Amino acid sequence: MSFIDILVRYHQAFLNGLVVTLHICAIVWTVGIVGGTLLGVFGSRWPWFIGMPSRAISFVLSGIPVLVFLFWLHYPLQAMIGVNIDPFITSVATFSLINVFSVADIVRGVMADFPAQYTMAARVCGLSRKTTFWRIELPIVLRQMIPALLMLQVTMLQISIFASLIAVEEIFRMAQRINAMLYRPIEIYTALGIFFLLVCLPLNGLALWLRQRFTRDLSEL
Repeated sequence: MSFIDILVRYHQAFLNGLVVTLHICAIVWTVGIVGGTLLGVFGSRWPWFIGMPSRAISFVLSGIPVLVFLFWLHYPLQAMIGVNIDPFITSVATFSLINVFSVADIVRGVMADFPAQYTMAARVCGLSRKTTFWRIELPIVLRQMIPALLMLQVTMLQISIFASLIAVEEIFRMAQRINAMLYRPIEIYTALGIFFLLVCLPLNGLALWLRQRFTRDLSEL
């Protein structure tokens, strides 16, 4: 049985898993981008009160493997506080937390590199702070950070398969279930790998194109 036959025969199971995976990613992407952008902006404006604590938390999270962090939140933490949270919620919370602080690092870094002479020139020309932000700062900052943000969200899609290890019925767990029935790991995991290639490679390619097309070394301007 080829992986095409497996996809056709078990397409409904794969689709169900894909829906759960996309549901996880939609929440993680939204929370991460919105929350991380706000945290990054506020962190750059108030570095001592928000920026430094945010960077410290991000530094700690970067030293913990995602899988270890996910398991710790799902098992030891819930046992310590005496609650039983749905694995889907635990997965979304874990990945969203990582995404928020990762996005905040990107936003804060881009804003820190923004040339001060741009805003000074805008003030000399008589532009208000609001106009300067919307017409000068925001377009340049978006150009600088969108490629990195896009590649980060691709990474979040890839690590979403860890949710299967705490019994979330996403696409990787569905593949495991089908493999348990058929024991055709080559075909099944090849099909899964092709799926991720079809999704991730175009997004990574777009991010690289955007980086080459729009990003600049602002320190040289």
